[in-house]
Amino acid sequence: MSSFADIVLPAVTRLGLGARAVRARATAAFLVGVGFAATTAAILLAVGHDRAPMLGGFVRVDATSRLFLAVINPIFLGVSIYVWNRISAAPSLRESMGRFVTLALCFLTAANIVLVANHLLALWIALEVTTLAAAPLVVRSGVRSSQLASWRYLLFSSVGLGLVLLGFLCLGRGIEAHGHAPTFFLNQLPEAVAGVANTWTKLGLGFVLLGLGTKLGLAPMYSWLPETYDEAPPAVTALLAAVQFNCVLAVLFRVVQVYRPGNARLVNGTLVTMGIVSMIVSTLSLVATRNLKRLVAYASINHAGVIAIGLGVGKAASYGLLLYAVSNAFIKAVLFLTAGQIKAHYRTKDTRKISGLLQHLPYSGVFLMIGTFALLGFPPFGSFFGELLILSALVSSRQVLVFSAFCTLITMSFVATGRTIFPMIWGEPKEEHDWPRQTFLSASPKIAFLVVLVVLGIYIPTVVNDLLHRVADSLGGP
Repeated sequence: MSSFADIVLPAVTRLGLGARAVRARATAAFLVGVGFAATTAAILLAVGHDRAPMLGGFVRVDATSRLFLAVINPIFLGVSIYVWNRISAAPSLRESMGRFVTLALCFLTAANIVLVANHLLALWIALEVTTLAAAPLVVRSGVRSSQLASWRYLLFSSVGLGLVLLGFLCLGRGIEAHGHAPTFFLNQLPEAVAGVANTWTKLGLGFVLLGLGTKLGLAPMYSWLPETYDEAPPAVTALLAAVQFNCVLAVLFRVVQVYRPGNARLVNGTLVTMGIVSMIVSTLSLVATRNLKRLVAYASINHAGVIAIGLGVGKAASYGLLLYAVSNAFIKAVLFLTAGQIKAHYRTKDTRKISGLLQHLPYSGVFLMIGTFALLGFPPFGSFFGELLILSALVSSRQVLVFSAFCTLITMSFVATGRTIFPMIWGEPKEEHDWPRQTFLSASPKIAFLVVLVVLGIYIPTVVNDLLHRVADSLGGP
């Protein structure tokens, strides 16, 4: 006969586990609610008008901030829904859900501040906060390699942002040396730096471009990115690749908008060089890797290189660069979230052991297929037209060597990526498995991201098109 303890203790345990699951789902639902509110506010700002500096001049909403607010917040919302859905499939997430939500909200708040800050130092501090919030999120409980990746990410980010701060101080000294009162307010900088092209300014620009290039994963200091993206949980990788990346890119745009007119040769030459070297490094790595998340990470370095080249070419490529950058934010979100689900099912990172995705995991197989097409620049996605406009600008600016190198590297990366990923999708299954059924709700964020990608390639709404043109015009160039 069963004792009282044998009956009651399991019931109490189940009750405790059930309460913990409910609490975790409620916490994740709160994150989804915040993401939805932030997305709604960002879209309203994007379709609205620029705002004059507020709060003592430290906050300003212009075309650049409106564009990127409308990119990062919907992606954060999609990642939040992904996490909310993963709780039932991965009970281990319940233990750390409160910590994840706290750090994710700090990350989101700081990322939005980066985009609306009108002061270089305030912007720098907010970017540092996104790094400090993201570093603990990279760590997976009991996985030492993720701890090392987190420290590596923190180290490289600190060095990169340290270079940026040093660059800002040199830029301030350059303004002072030219006889103007130094300022870090973005709306005042164009007037303050007019005609300034001294040694302090050039030194400062060099530091800033190198530091921001480090955060973007550009050569020469890119080695943190593949390891961090591979070791971090899928949701965190998506936040780093699609949210933080675009915050850093917006900061780079701010610097280029202000300083390129008087220092075009330095800015353009540095960006194009970093872009080409990054594409070379990523292409060679794509040929060698057999790890799905690392493959997408190396592709991210390739994309960063394309963006740097487009930004370095200037005005003729600016619209295409923006279309390419926005498209790739959603592409990376789709692919990293999908890669996480594939790894969770197959229990391996080795692409050679994964096959028959369309049969085993239909949703993930379709997402990986369409995401890869977009990644490789197939029509009708926005990435295709963005890349085409950048290539056209290279031809019209008569940069034949850069154009040739660009085409060669893109072709090589196309072959290397397709050779690895396509057998995973269409190949014959190596083993028979009984996978849990994937629900439409769990796939909904990635479906929404793919819809955005198609819209950017087929028909860009007038309000979005006008916003892209305004930001492109602000970037200037030869």
